[in-house]
Amino acid sequence: MKKNFLAVALAIVIASGVAFAAVNGGSVMRKQGSTYIVNTTTLCSQRGYHSTTPLEVYIKGNKVVKVVALKNSETPQVFSKVTSQLLPKMAGKSLSKASAVDGITGATYSSRAVKANVAAAVAYYKKHK
Repeated sequence: MKKNFLAVALAIVIASGVAFAAVNGGSVMRKQGSTYIVNTTTLCSQRGYHSTTPLEVYIKGNKVVKVVALKNSETPQVFSKVTSQLLPKMAGKSLSKASAVDGITGATYSSRAVKANVAAAVAYYKKHK
């Protein structure tokens, strides 16, 4: 009886782990119509000035449609330059050129982190689409 209980408990733990991995793996990229949305929260550890700068990168037809900044701890006044000036530059770019845009003066660390996140999103998309 004790062995059966342990076997059942072990099976439940393994099944839970597999389910957890499947759910987490699915949270990185999802499909909305014909657009893929890649969330870089767990993909890229490149830091801006204060923290990581996670993004959602929207990809359709091998082009970046748009890039949306997610919650981060960067200085709001500085990061607003990134969201208003850098992110729009990436929209419409091919996957090979999306992260090759110029950074924003005065937001160098944040710009580098955002560009690294876009590159990570593109790499993940290419590997898992």
